[in-house]
Amino acid sequence: MSVQEYLDKHMLSRKIEDAVNAAVRAKTPDPVLFISNHMKKSVPSIITKVKARQILDSRGIPTVEVDLYTKKGVFRASAPSGCHSGTYEAVELRDGDTSVYLGNGVSRAIINVNEKISEALVGMDPTLQGQIDQAMIDLDKTERKSELGANAILAVSIAACKAGAAEKEIPVHKHIAELSGKTGCSIPVPAFTLISGGKAAGNNLPFQDIMILPVGATNFEEALQIGSETYHHLKDVIAEKCGSHGCSVGENGGFTPNVSSLKDCLNFVNEAIGRTGYSVKIKIALGAGATHFCIGTMYDLDHASPNKSGQNYKSGEDMIDLYKQLCHEYNIVSIEDPFDKEDWEHSKHFSNLGLCQVVGDESLMSNPKRIERAINEAACNSLLLKINQLGTITEAIETVKLAKDANWGVVVSQVSGEGEDSFLADFAVGVGAGQIKAGAPCRGERIAKYNQLLRIEEELGDEAFYIGDGWGNC
Repeated sequence: MSVQEYLDKHMLSRKIEDAVNAAVRAKTPDPVLFISNHMKKSVPSIITKVKARQILDSRGIPTVEVDLYTKKGVFRASAPSGCHSGTYEAVELRDGDTSVYLGNGVSRAIINVNEKISEALVGMDPTLQGQIDQAMIDLDKTERKSELGANAILAVSIAACKAGAAEKEIPVHKHIAELSGKTGCSIPVPAFTLISGGKAAGNNLPFQDIMILPVGATNFEEALQIGSETYHHLKDVIAEKCGSHGCSVGENGGFTPNVSSLKDCLNFVNEAIGRTGYSVKIKIALGAGATHFCIGTMYDLDHASPNKSGQNYKSGEDMIDLYKQLCHEYNIVSIEDPFDKEDWEHSKHFSNLGLCQVVGDESLMSNPKRIERAINEAACNSLLLKINQLGTITEAIETVKLAKDANWGVVVSQVSGEGEDSFLADFAVGVGAGQIKAGAPCRGERIAKYNQLLRIEEELGDEAFYIGDGWGNC
């Protein structure tokens, strides 16, 4: 083939002429760079390759990482992983071979990405997130993504989302906002974990989290400063009360003092807040995780203690009285999973009291059917969204819309097994969530999300709006 024939076949003469004319009109000082970029933009980007590998998450447990290739570059994402898979959430695919990573390997999920998902997605437009996610759902053919694995599908979905943003030459959070049909940019209030308890903490505290919300901060930068300073003051308080051994941290970065009294821990937090001088800017929230200490119809507040007295069982009505007291004494503004996931009656009763935000986590598991029931029965008024429980970005966006249409709050949440990826921050901003729960202002995989919010706020400049006191309405 001659040079002229090659030029004619690919219409290169016309394309080059268009690029030169554009450079002239732009009066560019660097025509070669301008023409090169102009030519790149004229070529529609497609997915050219999808490759997965096994890596370790923040707990040292295997998870799926994906590299998705387009003509714009390589886009990497990993699947976050919770500490357990509930009945109503998407299913991670693990190998089950106890001789390798104690059965937690993900080689089968890796094979599914490299062989099945890659073949289905190569050639697709990365900006069409909904079509990409639907292609994987159709390929899986199960309700809970148990064939390909939600961990395989989600890692690809996140990588595709990043690739779509790059193709449109906009930040990831703006791409997600466009996918959500949202205009304007708001920065969520961080729910910083200060003290961890429950099953994952290894101490005697029955509840899972004590958190603070810097709702009175003027912007996210100040909110992060408030969270960090409070965290370090709390470390000093715990060291004074319990000794330095009480300053160990859990998976989410929260301190794990070996204290069984919830009120003692709340007093620690209040003292730390007092030392910061930010008392008027901070509210306290609880993550009860009551499913983990519900036995039949009773709640065992000694469930984490090695010296159980058998005298600290509470009925649902007793728990409501306890929450009333805590909300009054400690100005608690939010409680996550105050009752067992199937204890709908007490959840409805407590939610209808209007004492605080009532957040559904394990009671909902980000499952649309569970959310619709909770909306219809007024069993809570806020959703804790974990994208790993759904498996695709499109489904996560639709679930946020479902909650917002019911005038619920939305808390975009981390899980126990995270990576250094900061995607969750972009997602929270993109969907307009009122709150983000990314753990303590400690540990690299948690800080990555908060630092990304700083960058987004800086990038947005005057357009950035920190939700602050409006946290419960978004």
